[in-house]
Amino acid sequence: MAEATYIPRLKTQYNDVIRANLQEQFKFSNQMMMPKLDKVVINMGVGDAVNDRKAVESAYNDMLLIAGQKPVITKSKKSIAGFKLRDGMAIGVKVTLRKDRMYEFIDRLVTIALPRVRDFRGLNGKSFDGRGNYAMGLKEQLVFPEIDYDKVDKIRGMDIVVCTTADNDEQAKALLKEFNFPFRK
Repeated sequence: MAEATYIPRLKTQYNDVIRANLQEQFKFSNQMMMPKLDKVVINMGVGDAVNDRKAVESAYNDMLLIAGQKPVITKSKKSIAGFKLRDGMAIGVKVTLRKDRMYEFIDRLVTIALPRVRDFRGLNGKSFDGRGNYAMGLKEQLVFPEIDYDKVDKIRGMDIVVCTTADNDEQAKALLKEFNFPFRK
């Protein structure tokens, strides 16, 4: 007997509902023209890493819990004396999510994390880059339920970039709206 494979809820929704809605809205002549999610890149810069080496380790552990996969430690490319920064010093962590982990993260982001943001009035609909990619920032990592409030040494923000295969911002925004991204009116 074959073991059952798990398919993320949003991936099933994309294949069953969202593709049909986008086909109806944009009248694509070919299935391969249909925009889809490509990857999600999460970046957490650690500004106090210059003075405290444990800060990067703490950010690494938080990112590991949030993303569900090992992050990469980013290092500085050049020395900047004004910031007391040396070449090759660890200054942050980032992770790139693809396929099932990407769908799981977006599901948690939209349904759990964003509603927990204080004074949340919706996402800015103008944060697209012209090529169908959407960038947003969160001010604290505590909005994710995986993070234990008592074990956090410092509140850190993060940048989240959702990359799509859409040709333009209009198609990308329609795709993300179908995934229930809460854009401002």
